[in-house]
Amino acid sequence: MTDLAAVKAALKTQAVETPSWAYGNSGTRFKVFTRPGVPRDPHEKLADAAQVHALTGVAPTVALHIPWDEVEDYAALAKFAGEHGLRLGAINSNTFQDDDYRLGSICHPDAAVRRKAVGHLLECVDIMDATGSADLKLWFADGTNYPGQDDVRARQDRLTEGLSEVYARLGDGQRMLLEYKLFEPAFYTTDVPDWGTAYAHCLKLGPKAQVVVDMGHHAPGTNIEFIVATLLREGKLGGFDFNSRFYADDDLMVGAADPFQLFRIMYEVVRGGGFTSEVAFMLDQCHNIEAKIPAIIRSVMNVQEATAKALLVDRSALAAAQVSGDVLGANAVLMDAYNTDVRPLLGEVREEMGLDADPLAAYARSGWAERIVAERVGGEQAGWGA
Repeated sequence: MTDLAAVKAALKTQAVETPSWAYGNSGTRFKVFTRPGVPRDPHEKLADAAQVHALTGVAPTVALHIPWDEVEDYAALAKFAGEHGLRLGAINSNTFQDDDYRLGSICHPDAAVRRKAVGHLLECVDIMDATGSADLKLWFADGTNYPGQDDVRARQDRLTEGLSEVYARLGDGQRMLLEYKLFEPAFYTTDVPDWGTAYAHCLKLGPKAQVVVDMGHHAPGTNIEFIVATLLREGKLGGFDFNSRFYADDDLMVGAADPFQLFRIMYEVVRGGGFTSEVAFMLDQCHNIEAKIPAIIRSVMNVQEATAKALLVDRSALAAAQVSGDVLGANAVLMDAYNTDVRPLLGEVREEMGLDADPLAAYARSGWAERIVAERVGGEQAGWGA
């Protein structure tokens, strides 16, 4: 797609889901730094998310994390989101912060603990019913730290059993998105360590189960765009957790460490027909030393820029070079698109959408940062575990 009008039209349809937890305090195992004006409850998180969407035009949904975003009335929370121009997105479960889960959750050797974990996942589906959310997003910290600690194959059987029960509870239009992670906090074996394991379980479960690719959850040097291309080819790519990594699962701002990788991934998304509402483009980031809202706006802009470059790839020229065996010519087609400065193009897109060409500058002028510092005094700030 090289027609600029078509590229602009495609960019206007983009949707990037922001995570509620990114608006709260988050950080590392060593320290979580607080910041004035941070939300104290899910409603204030949504108010901040509304600012991101109002300024970027492409962040209409917010993912919730249960129990971090627990409220008495989820339908009322969904209504509040609607009043702020938002919808509630994926419901993220939490089976890793309870003492009972020391040896795992749905893979735990104790049936009573497994029952508790599955009960939480079923509760998350109830919340989906109340909020109108379509996606149940699952990540498990389950695994072992030592050889012989547990039966590795038995844990996979328990995983299948638990996922199957939750899958059967899903309603029409609802999906299960299964995330994987190479390591941490389980250091010897992780029960869902890679895309192949997640894919195998999703394939067995059925069409409502799909794989989530977190950009930080791979061994160094892993070709993530190959994984994306393969999952798209098999119809099993459910979504992304966009972030950046330098060493492990760093959860830094997407595009910060390797913007070229983000471009390569987005090209495979575009080339594979994944630039649709069927693939959820979600942020999953920790903003520890930087201001939350500007960091999220910058992250959305980074995704937009990578997408614009991917849309600008001359696919006819690329295919011709590939068929003729022109190695350098094919690479040059990709590099020409990547080296294009798409910021003026995106500025035009935003202005055509009735937005400021520079969302970060617009946020700085809005006064929202000063307002929340003045108003959000007292109470307990939201953060990991709250």
